[in-house]
Order: sequence, then C-alpha cells, then structure tokens
Amino acid sequence: MSFDNLTTLRAHLDAQKRENGGRDLAGVIGAIALAGKWVANRIRRARIEDVLGEVGGVNLHGETQQKLDVLADDVLLECMRACTDVAVYASEERDEPIVLRPGSGGGRYCVVVDPLDGSSNVDFAVSVGTIFSVLENDQPDETTARAVLQPGSRQIAAGYVLYGSSVCMMLTLGEGVDLFVLDPILGEFVLAEPGVRIPEKKAIYSLNEAYWNEFDDEIRSYLGWAHENGYASRYVGSMVADVHRTLLKGGVFLYPAMRKAPQGKLRLLYECNPMALLAEQAGGSAATGRERILDLAPREVHQRAPIVLGSPAEVEAVVRHFA
Repeated sequence: MSFDNLTTLRAHLDAQKRENGGRDLAGVIGAIALAGKWVANRIRRARIEDVLGEVGGVNLHGETQQKLDVLADDVLLECMRACTDVAVYASEERDEPIVLRPGSGGGRYCVVVDPLDGSSNVDFAVSVGTIFSVLENDQPDETTARAVLQPGSRQIAAGYVLYGSSVCMMLTLGEGVDLFVLDPILGEFVLAEPGVRIPEKKAIYSLNEAYWNEFDDEIRSYLGWAHENGYASRYVGSMVADVHRTLLKGGVFLYPAMRKAPQGKLRLLYECNPMALLAEQAGGSAATGRERILDLAPREVHQRAPIVLGSPAEVEAVVRHFA
C-alpha cells in the first residue's frame, strides 16, 4: 500500500499557512484532532469498558449527562490546556468558560465545543460527534472569558469530528470546507475530499416530525408544502450525522423553534454557529428562519437558537414560509 499521495491534516494546515500567510492554527486544530482520536477509541470500546449510559447527574441545561459526555469533555479540556495558544475553553457541559491563559500569557484563541453531540445514541451504535468552533481572543486579560461571546461571522475555524463507520473531520478555516478521514493504519487524519460543496438543491428534509404539534405555523406550512412536492425525509437524531449527510448529499436540516422551546433547543455557540459556518463555506445557507445565523450577537454562553441549514435553494424554500 502506498502513502505517497496522502496529505495529512498537519501537512494541510502547514501548507495553508505558507500559501495564505494567515494564522497558525496547526496547534489548536491538532489538539482537537488528538482529542478526537481519543474519543473515537473510547466510543469503539465503550461497551467493553462499561462507559455507556448515564453518569447520574444533569448538566446546566437539565439534560442527563452520559458517561461519555463527561469523558469527552475532560479530554478536550486537557488537550486545550496543553495547547499554549488556547486562552479559553468553553463547553456545553460546563456552566462557565474556563480561562486557561490570558492574551498576555500567549492565549490567542478560544475553543468552544459540544464534546459529544448525540451521546445518548452511542448505546445503539449510532453516529455521534464532537462539534468545535475557534475564535480569536479579542479581550484584555481581566475579561478573557468574554472572548467567546462573538457573532458566528467572526469564527476563524469550525468543524466537527464524526464517529461512525469511519472517523471523519469536516473542517473550515474560512476558505472552503475540507473533509479528512482518520486512517487507522497511519493513525492520522488524511485529506479525503478537498473543497466540499453542498448541492444547490435536493428534495430532502431532516427534522423530528414527531414534534408537529409543537411547531410554529411557518414550519407546519413548509412541511405541508414539502409533502405536496414529493420531498423525502431523512432523520438520524444526531445533529452531526444529519448535517454530515446534508453537506454531502444536499437537502435541509431543521431544528426549529417550538412552543415549548420558543428560542429553539440547540446552542448558538456550540452547535449552530460552527455548523452554519461549515454550511456557508460549502456554498450553502444557514438561518433561524428570519435571519442569518452568523449575524446573531450572543448575549450569554448557553444561548439557544433555531436553525435551518443546508442547500441554498432548500433553505430559501423554508424561509419563504416565514415571509
């Protein structure tokens, strides 16, 4: 087997810096990739090592924490702590951001993560993932923790690691989207598909239609239109898996506002912003239904937002029902 034509994640990051003279993100993305390898290994061995199921507590959002939620969060924190460029680590599993080092101590970047999106699906061997976002530290030392409260348009990198039949990393550095796959022989992420582009349109929608009675009239109007126009439905119930399919095959992913969750359920910083940046950089769109996701100014760390994401023509078809 020849490895001559394989481009590793590190080589790709180094080449991008040389060609574009931009930020050196190799350390930060490399630390995320290292954590992703560790999480992938623990997921593969979860049933053997008895780390499936609930840990017995709840997080800030009142959601029952899975054992792997806590393990993934802990390893990501330690990998970020070891990366001397990271100023702040903010996680969906923690009440407040953790300041690792201020700007005066070399902390240039903030890393915001959902350590294990869809973690309750691990028990059933369903694909799950780690979602991440990278921002520049724009705060003085005394207010470093507030550096995570920036609109999604100011992200300098974002992506996810998908743990499924293969381990994939979808990554944007603000100049397109690239897909990497973890090579089990090399033990490295290698470039599998540069310049991922989402199809312009695809008659597929992805949402949990069991919440029909909870949806606002605009979403029910869209669904009625989609049914009349022969749309197919595909829904895994793991955001990373659903968005991954949408980016590669086209269509639209929806997690809208509901009567019992008028602000939506997904977190703006940890889930909506990084996925929205990926969608836009791949030629797609991402909106709340009424406005662009990346324009939202976060007021607090765990703010929620509805999201409609995917092929530009399909997002527009949803947004028309909000007009």
